[in-house]
Amino acid sequence: MSSENSRAPEPKGRGAILQALFERKKREREAMLHGVGVSGQEPKAPRGRAALLEKIRMKSLAPVGGEPAAATPTVEHVTQSLAAVELEEAPQVTHYRGASGKPIDLSVNYIRLKVQPGQGVFEYEVAFSPDVDAKNNRIRLVNQILEGASRAKVFDGGACLYLPNNARGAQAQFQAKMPDDATDVTVTITYKRQKSLGDRECLHLYNVLFKRIMHLLLYVQIGHNYFDPQHRELIPQRKLEVYPGFVVAVDELEDGLMLCLDTQHRVLRTENAYELLNELKCVSSPAHFKEAALRNLLGSLVLTKYNNKSYIIDDILWDMTPRDTFPTSDGREISFMEYYKMMYKITIADPSQPLLLHRRRLKKNTPPELEGRMVCLIPELCTLTGLTDAMRNDFRVMKDVALHTRVTPQQRALALRTYLQNVRSNERVQQILGDWGLRLADDNLPLSGRQLEMEQIVFGSQQMRPAGAGADWGRTMTNCEVTGPMDLLNWVLFYTSQDAKMAQEFAAHMTRLAPSLGYHIGAPRMERLPNDNTATYVSAIRTKIDTSVQAAVFICPSMRSDRYAVIKKLCSTDVPVASQVINSRTLSRPDKARSIILKIALQINCKLGGTLWTVKFPFRGWMICGIDVYHGGVNQPSVCGFVSSLNESITRWYSTATFQGQELGDFYPRAFAKGLEQFRNQSGAYPSKVVVIRDGAGDGQLDYVKRYEIKQFEDVLKRFELDIPICFVVVQKRISSRLFHRAPSGQLQNPPPGTVLDHTITRRHLYDFFMVPQSVREGTVNPTHYIVLHDTCRLKPDHVQRLCYKLCHLYYNWPGTIRVPAPCQYAHKLAAMVGQQLKTEPSPALADRLWYL
Repeated sequence: MSSENSRAPEPKGRGAILQALFERKKREREAMLHGVGVSGQEPKAPRGRAALLEKIRMKSLAPVGGEPAAATPTVEHVTQSLAAVELEEAPQVTHYRGASGKPIDLSVNYIRLKVQPGQGVFEYEVAFSPDVDAKNNRIRLVNQILEGASRAKVFDGGACLYLPNNARGAQAQFQAKMPDDATDVTVTITYKRQKSLGDRECLHLYNVLFKRIMHLLLYVQIGHNYFDPQHRELIPQRKLEVYPGFVVAVDELEDGLMLCLDTQHRVLRTENAYELLNELKCVSSPAHFKEAALRNLLGSLVLTKYNNKSYIIDDILWDMTPRDTFPTSDGREISFMEYYKMMYKITIADPSQPLLLHRRRLKKNTPPELEGRMVCLIPELCTLTGLTDAMRNDFRVMKDVALHTRVTPQQRALALRTYLQNVRSNERVQQILGDWGLRLADDNLPLSGRQLEMEQIVFGSQQMRPAGAGADWGRTMTNCEVTGPMDLLNWVLFYTSQDAKMAQEFAAHMTRLAPSLGYHIGAPRMERLPNDNTATYVSAIRTKIDTSVQAAVFICPSMRSDRYAVIKKLCSTDVPVASQVINSRTLSRPDKARSIILKIALQINCKLGGTLWTVKFPFRGWMICGIDVYHGGVNQPSVCGFVSSLNESITRWYSTATFQGQELGDFYPRAFAKGLEQFRNQSGAYPSKVVVIRDGAGDGQLDYVKRYEIKQFEDVLKRFELDIPICFVVVQKRISSRLFHRAPSGQLQNPPPGTVLDHTITRRHLYDFFMVPQSVREGTVNPTHYIVLHDTCRLKPDHVQRLCYKLCHLYYNWPGTIRVPAPCQYAHKLAAMVGQQLKTEPSPALADRLWYL
């Protein structure tokens, strides 16, 4: 055939139009490549990132030594262009809001931060030659060279300086003198870029600015927060003092910039480390003095009031005293006594006392010259902070402390208004805020939240009871059977001679209580121990417990942590059996004996693999996983606990734990794969959806969790060739946000259980919400922050919120709701038990039971 006949027919109709458009686009692209316009029109001028790239391209095409094709942009112009391109805000996500529940009037501890239009922020980099170590000296040098501009500046003592105007040019050098010895220092200030006050990168500026405001209001920084030493409360009978203070943080939230202001308290002891050493020297023998000192001081947190910094004690330097010298940055040698006299005008009273050592915790990108730095501290200048274990175990001490630290919602609101009044009445603070174009709102935010519907608790024989207004069904539990009874027929009761009568009464109570719970408890095998030595318990466990024993119960004359750890370790690793350790003092009150023994019987039922109650779930075939991490002490590895559900009623759990060297572990694939296999074995099929609830991840770890941890779960599903959607939720407990219920009387109260807030103070670029699942009668309730990082299950906000609320009802150690979903709390208990007592991974034989309750 000829080429003419083989040619395709000309397009007609719709095809002709599309062909014409295609040809036109083709001609336009060719014309743009050759630098000419189409139809005689000039090409449009590039804008935004294209304009910046065009300037850089034209500069690179300029001949060497000749004039550039376009004017060379100044530092300010390039910086402004970069700011316009790189600091453009990410698109805001769709509002993650639910609709179920009834409305409830709330108030929060957030204050709106208003920004005056047209204000700017200019960022500079500050360098010192020679280098200046002391932060206070760096601040003084910057104040010298800025002179009149020192009021309207923010300098954090590091390398970043912020000014509200660009009056210093691209780079400038200044000569200044050290405040103490008049040494010449060259300060170089380099202009970096301009920011808008609405940019998220200005959050650092806002937080540094409000730190300065706290200092102007005469608050003292201790750690990360600010406290008022002028209004401290003394507890002389306990040698304690309580400092009131605030947590201040600025963040960009869904409804704009907000200042979060929460009251805090810091408990300090009135004695210092030197007085503690002298006290230990008096009560200890010379051979055991150093051991007692190390036991009391190592790992403790001390405060040095001369600079209001806190340090963790890592060692005691017995061979060093304040007379010893150390090298300074300029190569000189100076003694500790001379240093404190020169820097802080402090005279050391005892030049023979040993020194305390603090090793600086390394951060990422630490310069090599700073990696080996250690801080030597003088004991008489180190105030002891916090409470000892003995104090925490003394309910009288804790009661005295709680009188000063438990603050009601109304008292928190009053403290917040007092802070706002102090800000408004301080002229210097108002001037600083005005220089930066900032203004605080007159009061905290009133908002509208929702209260979710009350749950129905399902007991044995499908009995259903309402959870109650306080979400507490402890009394109801005494009259209902459990959902998964486990008969206890072969168990051993260990006791000493002094607790023989109490052991007999305990065994009788257990057998009488069992029928009301819906299962049978037989008489135990009684094993009397000759003494309460730890070695005696070890021998009894190894010789008296065999594979036929279901549970081992120990009644101990006193609660000793070392003995408890040994019992738990043996019964969880070498001789895997459900174990219960009871302090005989707990059983000594006849009026409370029944309720206490009932709780013990319920705990043992769970440790045998039984279940107590549940709630109705409107789905089938889902697997719920919980993750939490326990962090040990100094030089001790962390423990990660992983818990996954095994049945459709979400009442039975598979648990595994492992040691790791970091917060974000790599063992998830192994634990998740085991959980999937166990779920299939119990239910007959793999789950239809997986919901993972991760506790213990802060804001700085969210991106890492999203990119790294979630991928591990997806990789396991690919390996199993399963197409199962995953919903990954992060739970945050340690937050400063507070929710208050605005009662009709105008008083602020704790919100009722089931309160949800999912707008205004939530994050702009995250799917998140706040929830109050539990009831608190004293103090102020702490809400829980939930962040949905990943969701291929396509769950609605109402579904996620209601699921998390339901899971807060399923923790079997408490007949009521708890602060976090039950799988997270189980993972927390598991990780803490392994990290504190076991120090090794538990036996797999116990993995399908809640043996760690």
